[in-house]
Amino acid sequence: MLKEAIILAGGFGSRLQSVVNDVPKPMAPINHEPFLNYVFDYLKHYHIEHVVLSTGYLADKITDYYKNQFNGISISYTKEMNPLGTGGGIRLAMEQCTKKDILVLNGDSFFDVNLYRYYNQHTSFHSDCSLALRKVNNAARYGTIKLGNGFIKSFKEKDNIEQPGLINGGVYILNRELYLGKTIANEAFSIEKDFFEKRINELNLLGFEYDGYFIDIGIPEDYKKAQDDFKGFEYR
Repeated sequence: MLKEAIILAGGFGSRLQSVVNDVPKPMAPINHEPFLNYVFDYLKHYHIEHVVLSTGYLADKITDYYKNQFNGISISYTKEMNPLGTGGGIRLAMEQCTKKDILVLNGDSFFDVNLYRYYNQHTSFHSDCSLALRKVNNAARYGTIKLGNGFIKSFKEKDNIEQPGLINGGVYILNRELYLGKTIANEAFSIEKDFFEKRINELNLLGFEYDGYFIDIGIPEDYKKAQDDFKGFEYR
């Protein structure tokens, strides 16, 4: 069972600056409380015991609020003194984890994945790295992914064409030892472009499709939508 998670919470949130500009994006208020609170409720439901919050922009806003535990989950922090990208930020946070397999999530999106099922699939297929995927009607904002027998065969850049596609939902399960061994400390890189895509023929890189609720609060219209959607949040 998954016990540890990394939440990427260091983004600047430039697209949301017109609406929320005094806190980091994961702290943007949803019905008068930080978006991250809902993420913690979800993780508690699945018995995650330790979270590493990867911080950067306005990090003190996060550490002052959550301190060393929240909702029964112990919390550690990393702070990027220089931007490390998604890959470098995960690597820095991974050094504070101890378990074999680590869950990784974005702090500004929510994808309702059954983590018990996800982990069972990850282990059953002997996956090195697993990605939770979501089919969307309009994939114009996202890159898309092609699967073959569960294995990720290719990544396609976003093309701004409004058509259905299978997208990366931003929820990963990573083998800690492998990830640390194949990446370099204090180096800025993208986990998507510089790790997954470059090592697609080297790793057991699997994708599992889920149809659960998905939202990215990084743009004002979806941030506004979340205010209604989260009123009936099921993990409370």
